[in-house]
Amino acid sequence: MSGKDIEKRHHRTFEELKQLTDSNTEFWYARDFQAALDYSSWDKFKRFILKAISACKNSGQESANHFSQVGKMVKLGSGSQREIEDYQLSRYACYLIVQNGDPSKPVIANGQTYFAIQTRRQELADDEAFQRLKEDEKRLFLRNEMKEHNKKLVEAAQQAGVESNLDFAIFQNHGYKGLYGGLDARK
Repeated sequence: MSGKDIEKRHHRTFEELKQLTDSNTEFWYARDFQAALDYSSWDKFKRFILKAISACKNSGQESANHFSQVGKMVKLGSGSQREIEDYQLSRYACYLIVQNGDPSKPVIANGQTYFAIQTRRQELADDEAFQRLKEDEKRLFLRNEMKEHNKKLVEAAQQAGVESNLDFAIFQNHGYKGLYGGLDARK
């Protein structure tokens, strides 16, 4: 099977595995995703889930929003049923699992490419949407984005030991100097 065939097969499989909640939120079952990624052992695959959960937490995301542990009933050979562990995964969770997967597996390497392409497509779509905005809407969008960045700047300054308003002004002015080749905010 060629690389293109693998790409088509797994892209289609990934999208076909998608489930929807009653409120039309998309998710994937980890056990289904495991099979699509050619992992035969749940224990091995669960290690990648746990790494992805850790990456999610370390990026400041609430992992419970992306990795919801659920039980799933399966039929046994005897006809009886038993509950097994599973997760409902968001698209972001699937992305993190693929990024933490074994890249020597062609399907994982292909999955990493798939998510990279999807991310770029979204960036381009966001840029096109931004370009269609009116000038006032663009200014408002950028102002709100700057507001969020400034909040993060204040947090970083506080963590760096900046305490007073004067200290913060000096801190911010040094940032301007770094951005504008030594020119400060007054020039």
